[in-house]
Amino acid sequence: MPTKLMPLIFTIDIAGLPILTFEAANLREAHEVCHERWLLADLKQMTRRGVPVWDGKTRLRARYATEDEKSVYRNAPAAAQEAGELKLVYLVEADGADIHTTQAAE
Repeated sequence: MPTKLMPLIFTIDIAGLPILTFEAANLREAHEVCHERWLLADLKQMTRRGVPVWDGKTRLRARYATEDEKSVYRNAPAAAQEAGELKLVYLVEADGADIHTTQAAE
């Protein structure tokens, strides 16, 4: 009987600031998320204390999540998730955001 592995949880940092967590099969897949146009567009529009979270130039870095970041991800409110959607849990308080969990089509 095949063993089912637990999904890995990754964090995207911008200029050393942890921004969001998500699940991916491996680090390569996590790096690919950093280049998704929908995510880049969202990060450009998102502000924190009136300052854009991402300037459109700074490199986004995917890495394995710390234990604290994994805990935030696992304890985030469950949103209705359809097959193929990527659960993103934001680690920063964005201006005007009431919740930190969003779903994105992969």
